[in-house]
Formats: sequence, structure tokens, C-alpha cells
Amino acid sequence: MAPAYDEGRIRSALEHAWSLDTAVQWTPENPASGQCNVTAVVILDLFGGDLLRTRLPGVWHYYNRLEGRRVDFTDSQFSAPGALFAAPAEYDDDVTTREAAMTGIPLREYEALKASLVAHL
Repeated sequence: MAPAYDEGRIRSALEHAWSLDTAVQWTPENPASGQCNVTAVVILDLFGGDLLRTRLPGVWHYYNRLEGRRVDFTDSQFSAPGALFAAPAEYDDDVTTREAAMTGIPLREYEALKASLVAHL
């Protein structure tokens, strides 16, 4: 059974759940770095909603729509030390698929994040 949706509680749990096991770009200074794809898919699988994406220079940035509103659980990566990208000036909110978000993401990273997030919730 999935935990109840509570954005603040999920954000706090993600800070502890992210690691090098969930994305190779992770750093202690910028724990959300590189976590957008895997985080968005785990959130989709646990809480439903829609999977969205916005084009950044050379890459897609993934996030969710839950209860009718955009929620970007990895938005802290844009302002943390070592940020690889600036925050989007505007989000495109292109609806996308789980398969598109998981392209290039090893299943072990997904499984590690899902298990760690559920444990921290």
C-alpha cells in the first residue's frame, strides 16, 4: 500500500532517500542533482498523477502533476551548489510516459530510490 500523499513529508523524505545509489550525479551539497527522472517515476508509481517534462539545454527535466498541480520534487537542484542547470524560466508541462523518463536510468537506481523513500516515509 502506498503512503498518503503529503508534499512536505515527501520532500523531507527525499532529502534522506537520495544517494549515489539513486543517481550518479548526487552530491551531499546538491542531493537532488540528477534525480529528476527516477524521482518523478517513483512518485508516479506511488501516488499516481501525471508525469511531465520540460526541455533544458540538451536534456529533459522530469517532474509530476499531483492533485491537479505541478510538483517538482527536484527543483532544489537548480539553486544548490554545483547546479548543472538553471531553473526553467517557464515549465513546458509536456505530458510524457514512464518509459521516456526511465530511458537511461538503471532499474537498480529506481528500486533503490523507491525502497529508500518508502522507508523514510
